[in-house]
Amino acid sequence: MTKPEPTDVEKEVRSIDLIVSKSDAEGNITYVNPIFTKISGYTQGELLDEPHSILRHPDMPKVIFKYLWDNLNEGNEVIAYVKNLCKDGSYYWVLATIKTAKNIDGSFRNHMSTRRCITDGAKAYIGDFYSILLEIEKKDGFEASQSAFKDFLEKENITDAKSFNAFMQKLNV
Repeated sequence: MTKPEPTDVEKEVRSIDLIVSKSDAEGNITYVNPIFTKISGYTQGELLDEPHSILRHPDMPKVIFKYLWDNLNEGNEVIAYVKNLCKDGSYYWVLATIKTAKNIDGSFRNHMSTRRCITDGAKAYIGDFYSILLEIEKKDGFEASQSAFKDFLEKENITDAKSFNAFMQKLNV
């Protein structure tokens, strides 16, 4: 599927909206709820079996997704801000909570993501921070962006996924 050209049109995610999706171990979508399709503009059929990256907005730095996947693979829940790209090129911001579900025998079942609206303050803060990381990534490469992200974590005294998640939630007040 061809990704749309991004526009400057933002779609509203309301406080009552709860966007839900599930994916397999590789990040391919296996379930979406109706609000997901409504906001993204894609049909369920267009999304199922597609990688979640189909929604990745070009304003998102790669290092955020590396952090997310590294922590999910270690069994940690991750809470992070994500700017998603809609089918029509518009975008929406969410605070995503991603967990790994296990079967009763402990084997992998799926990744489940729930996404909620974010405050204007969180959007401004995280948007500026992501812009800095993305600029570093474009100018000096992924490793430099990763180093800048690590410096940010140290500056904010974020030492693990739990403290990262708490910081992300604290921004959204």
